[in-house]
Amino acid sequence: MRTKRVVVVGSSAGGIEALRELASGLPVDFPAPVCIVLHTSPEAPGVVDSILSRSGPVPATNARDRQRLEPGRIYVAPPDSHLLIEPGRVRVTKGPRENRFRPAIDPLFRSAAQVFGPAAIGVILTGNLGDGTAGLWAIKQLGGTTVVQDPADALFPSMPQSAMNHVRIDYVLPLSEIPALLVRLTAEEMPAVAAAPVPESVEVEVKIAKEAPPLDAGLEGISEPSTFACPECHGVLMKLKEGGPIRFRCHTGHAYSIDSLVLAISAAIEESLWIAIRALEEGDMLLRTVVEHVRGHTGNAAETLLIRAAEVRRQSEAIRKIVMEHEPIEVEP
Repeated sequence: MRTKRVVVVGSSAGGIEALRELASGLPVDFPAPVCIVLHTSPEAPGVVDSILSRSGPVPATNARDRQRLEPGRIYVAPPDSHLLIEPGRVRVTKGPRENRFRPAIDPLFRSAAQVFGPAAIGVILTGNLGDGTAGLWAIKQLGGTTVVQDPADALFPSMPQSAMNHVRIDYVLPLSEIPALLVRLTAEEMPAVAAAPVPESVEVEVKIAKEAPPLDAGLEGISEPSTFACPECHGVLMKLKEGGPIRFRCHTGHAYSIDSLVLAISAAIEESLWIAIRALEEGDMLLRTVVEHVRGHTGNAAETLLIRAAEVRRQSEAIRKIVMEHEPIEVEP
């Protein structure tokens, strides 16, 4: 018996051109659905589906919640929404951001692993940082097939390199060879094998992506408290215990890999420094305004305030210099 398969694809920086090339290499009768997450801003116009439809014969559409999942179709995650898979259909949700993105790649890949098991094919293309690594790890754990673009061939190699560093990858290929591989894999007969049980961690995280409250979904059962706070909501981050790449999730649901957490904390440091500069400069302006009201009064109130204002200005300039010299903290994928 032929087992129905699904192809899930994740990309970020450089992804439009990579996805266009992928779509151009798929035949009109491609025998599996293709679900795609491309990192986009919430304000993006949502035209990736139109671009991909013009790039190849397989029709692409922005996924709609509970839309039927059919072979020979490309489903694209809409801006500011996660794309997930359920039996026979897709889900489009507003679950919490992962690795600072919505849509994020990991939720799609986890849901594909949960539903399709060995019949899932996960593909990581060009992009920065490590979104997709944890999801690809779940696909591999449940017997699916893992594919990454050769980092040497990728415009931005961090995402495929991260996957290679943490997951047993079945195929590492230049982008130009991936469409033919997908055609071959989806045409192969799959042996009838018992599906591996879905780990609790995958079940819980898929529920969170489907908008379930994390504590109700079972977050505490798959994690342990860390000493870190969520850069987005400032709640306690829980360290996940799944056994794959080190990751964190807060009670609100925001999820981070190590590299995305470091980048978020780095951004928070700069934001805090700018807030300090703003407060000091407002203090300087206020002190100088007060000087105009007390000037000419008896005593040395005006001179004291001017000295204090100059001190505040020096502090502001010192912090501004730190900000100008601040380099984002980065870690290897």
